Amino acid sequence: MSNRHNSTDVILIGAGIMSATLGAMLKELVPEWKITVFEKLATAGEESSNEWNNAGTGHAALCELNYTDEKPDGTVDISKAIKINEQFQVSKQFWSYLVNSKQLNNPQDFIVPLPHMSMVQGKNNVAFLKRRFDALSSNPLFQGMEFSDDPEKLSEWIPLIMEGRSKNEQIAATRIESGTDVNFGALTRKLFDSLKTKQVDIKYKHSVDNITRTREGLWELKVRNLDSGELERHTAKFVFIGGGGGSLPLLQKSGIPEGRNIGGFPVSGLFMVCKNPEVIEQHHAKVYGKAPVGAPPMSVPHLDTRYIDNKKSLLFGPFAGFSPKFLKTGSMFDLIGSVKPNNVVTMLAAGAKNVSLTKYLIQQVMLSKEKRMEELRQFVPNAKSEDWDLVVAGQRVQVIKDTDAGKGTLQFGTEVVSDADGTIAALLGASPGASTAVSVMLELIKKCFPEHVKEWEPKIKEMIPSYGVSLVKQPELSRQIQQATSRTLGLDEAAALQTSHS
Repeated sequence: MSNRHNSTDVILIGAGIMSATLGAMLKELVPEWKITVFEKLATAGEESSNEWNNAGTGHAALCELNYTDEKPDGTVDISKAIKINEQFQVSKQFWSYLVNSKQLNNPQDFIVPLPHMSMVQGKNNVAFLKRRFDALSSNPLFQGMEFSDDPEKLSEWIPLIMEGRSKNEQIAATRIESGTDVNFGALTRKLFDSLKTKQVDIKYKHSVDNITRTREGLWELKVRNLDSGELERHTAKFVFIGGGGGSLPLLQKSGIPEGRNIGGFPVSGLFMVCKNPEVIEQHHAKVYGKAPVGAPPMSVPHLDTRYIDNKKSLLFGPFAGFSPKFLKTGSMFDLIGSVKPNNVVTMLAAGAKNVSLTKYLIQQVMLSKEKRMEELRQFVPNAKSEDWDLVVAGQRVQVIKDTDAGKGTLQFGTEVVSDADGTIAALLGASPGASTAVSVMLELIKKCFPEHVKEWEPKIKEMIPSYGVSLVKQPELSRQIQQATSRTLGLDEAAALQTSHS
């Protein structure tokens, strides 16, 4: 090990959207703090944040049916949808602040307007979608949403999906033009470029081997330089573990009691990508359907227009796959290595409780290309096999923990685990993930730096004007903020340009 000892205020592990967001916020709040970033890959945003490893949806619950649960009495619970929408509004406010302060340029490189749609088939699903529309459309956060079960109107909205369908098929959709496509890879890289100009020390090709607490209460990291093989020692007052699927093993190495009895189950995603430009041009929306019975919420099928490297693409998926790796670039021993004496019972309980999920994953792994094409044809009846290729997207690790619902409960969300004194925190989980990064990091700041929050509050409000306010209870403020962020991020201008070209 190198005798060189490096000391800093904050260490961020992983150069993804979460570390980039936390680093950008801390540099605004306390510019004098020294921040060091460790990333085992050669560049930023190459794992979960990479544009090919996630759906690129600006998750605001505009189209995702799994954020609006149907109650036993038939009413639709929109509380989760409201929360996720408000979190995305917070993200847009922070990005707008960074654009206005010249820390981010050319926002169209990472965010563009794109209609968000929900589409369902069958009498019961159509009735549910209408109830969902009625519940959401009266809410100020969802104004502008339209519903139709008229085949002619649907053919205007989604010609590729409607072509080749029977006139008698029961099908309906909702549409809202304020949706977005977000390139989180491009955004992550822009944020790290900005952090570099603020003397943040970003060390690529550096892997964190271990994390231990010193007698002085600091955190000491053993870090391996992957080019030279040299081991380095780094200490910090605060450590954030934002390594995507790699966060759980590092949390376990920290030894904090809050990391006990937590397991992880890896699920990989696959997408069909269209390679026929004529087909790509016929579709312009993100269209989400309903997840099959027994499927995890992140497996909701969707047909997405995407803008990657300023080029229009069309993707369908995700299909679930299985790999024991916790990261695309991880090890085949990640899953077995994460099983510890303190979480083995939790993991076994999860296996017993999720037999239907296991069965679903096995079925997904066994699917042939033609079987996947059959699923695609539920969306695009005339889809031709030669127009579509299969690509492997990112790895996600679903959190397994003991909750009030019982041992071994599978969590479908994003959560921060931190120690009692707030000196170390890890981000675990998956969707809606990146879209809610700013809200998640604000919660982390309140949890881990409570002694500073009061003095930081004026600056936080400058960055996020709605901080501390419920937008759903302040419709006029909500309208003003949405107009301001759309203007700053160029969404109105880009929408007008797209309309003129269509």
